Amino acid sequence: MGDRKQDRDTEFQAFVVGRWPRLMRTAFLLTGEQHAAEDLVQSTLEQVYVAWRRVGAADEPEAYVRRVMINAHARKYRRKLREFLAPRGDDSGLAHEVADTGDVIARADDRHTLLKALAELPPRQREAVVLRYWEDLTETQTAAAMGCSVGAVKSNAAKGIAKLRAIPELADTATHGGRK
Repeated sequence: MGDRKQDRDTEFQAFVVGRWPRLMRTAFLLTGEQHAAEDLVQSTLEQVYVAWRRVGAADEPEAYVRRVMINAHARKYRRKLREFLAPRGDDSGLAHEVADTGDVIARADDRHTLLKALAELPPRQREAVVLRYWEDLTETQTAAAMGCSVGAVKSNAAKGIAKLRAIPELADTATHGGRK
């Protein structure tokens, strides 16, 4: 029995080490703060560890973990509706996102402007934009992760992208490829 637990612990540890940067990036984009992202990932992994036997045997354990993280994030939003994603006077947390080395967005000159604008989107629009365009999930996968219909994903993503495009600094970036 001890060997099975040790094997499960080793498997869980390998999963966490391999997925940590991506989980942190997703959590950061959802929360807009480094510390909140770390808390979200850690609490998610605590929940997942308890059920790792079932999660590890799933076809897509990462999708399961992402869904747990989104649900935890949504619960926090419902509890703190007024405080959630309010623009911060101190943007220092935005500079500490864990960048994915293969992430083209990580190399953008106007990353700070984009992250700040993303933080100002309503929660469901932000989730849809993050999952569709940063995590590169399909509409179906995004709907499953958010617990909503594909139509809701399309609507929220379209509205979120429209709001981002309406920001002059981002429109200029998109037009000139990040160079002024």
